[in-house]
Parts: sequence; C-alpha cells; structure tokens
Amino acid sequence: MPNHKNTPKVNHCPLSCERERVGVRGTSRSMASYVYLIALAFSVINLQGCFPVVATGAGTGVLMAEDRRTSGTFIEDQGIELKASNRLDEKFKDTVHINITSYNRTILMTGEVPTDAAKQEAEKIVHEVPNVSNVLNELAIAGVSSYTSRSNDTYLTSKVKVRFVELGKFQANHVKVVTENNVVYLLGMVTHKEAENAVEIARTTSGVQKVVKVFEYID
Repeated sequence: MPNHKNTPKVNHCPLSCERERVGVRGTSRSMASYVYLIALAFSVINLQGCFPVVATGAGTGVLMAEDRRTSGTFIEDQGIELKASNRLDEKFKDTVHINITSYNRTILMTGEVPTDAAKQEAEKIVHEVPNVSNVLNELAIAGVSSYTSRSNDTYLTSKVKVRFVELGKFQANHVKVVTENNVVYLLGMVTHKEAENAVEIARTTSGVQKVVKVFEYID
C-alpha cells in the first residue's frame, strides 16, 4: 500500500497545450505493455554497458512505434538531445552536470551548475539548437551530484516506469520519466486523465520527493 504520509509535492509546468484528441488503448493486460517492459529492460541493461547495441536499436524501434510523436519528431528529439549535450560539454567540460531531455521539441534541463550565470548561459546554448521550441530550465545551483545520487535517480525512474506498466492505467510509454535528486519530471502528450493517473503513481512511489508535470494535453 502506498504511504500517504509526507506526500510528495506536485508542480505544474505551464507548457501544456491543446491538441487534437488521440485515441487511448487499454493496456492493463495488453501485449504492448509487455513489449514496453522488455524494451525498458533492454534500455536499463544498455545504460549499464552490458548489452549489445543491436538490442538498443530494437528497443528504440518498439518505443517509437508506440509513441504519440511522429517518427520524425521522435528522431528529431534524439538529435536535439545529442546536439545540446555536445555543445554544453564543449563549453563547460566537467564543471557542470546537465541532463538534456527533449520531448516534442520541448527541452527539460536538469542537473547542477556552479552559478546563476552558468545556468543562464546553459539555457541560451540550448535555445540556439535548431528546432527547439521551448526550454524548461530546472538546473540547480549546486555542486555536481555524486555517482550514488545519480544511481538512485536511475533506480527511481525505473521504479516509476515499472509501476506504470504493472498498474496498466494508461499506455506506459506515453509518459516519459526523468528523475533528478529524487524529483520526478513527467513529460508526454497525454489526456488529463492519463496525466492524473501518472502523477498519482509517481507521487506514491517510495523515494520520490516531488513530481513536476511537463505535459502537452491532447483532450
């Protein structure tokens, strides 16, 4: 049973927008859920450096097929992440820890930088990447996080994703999960009901301190 004591905060990002309604398939026991869970396992293993590249490609293909973004936008988001990360690495080297997540050309920046000036400069660099439409700068002015902290964030992300699949209230890969310092960010093109369910699952996952919604609404 979820522990409702000290319930994590839920923040609302002002980047939501109205889009054409998209049909939602039930996934409580669907094959798509099991395929997604397998793809998720491939991704986690690959992050640990223990799985061939071909498996990652297969997992990416499965996720793309079930994603609400077009295949072109899906690939473009990956390109944006790579370009932004490379530009930031060139500028700051090892003095910062910045994660770049692109979803439908909206960029979420998480991590740590030493000064407010560095935070603003990093945002400017990301804004200049081609095809970026919005930037949500969630960088903390703090020392670079430890390996232990980052490993715990990866673990929390996996816990939330697995609970999405197990509970089957929506198609799990319609919501992207990013965790930074025990704060869970939820991105995706979703209905209001899907958003509500995703937030409830995330905030009742042990270890999560706060949930921030970065959704685009399609209803």
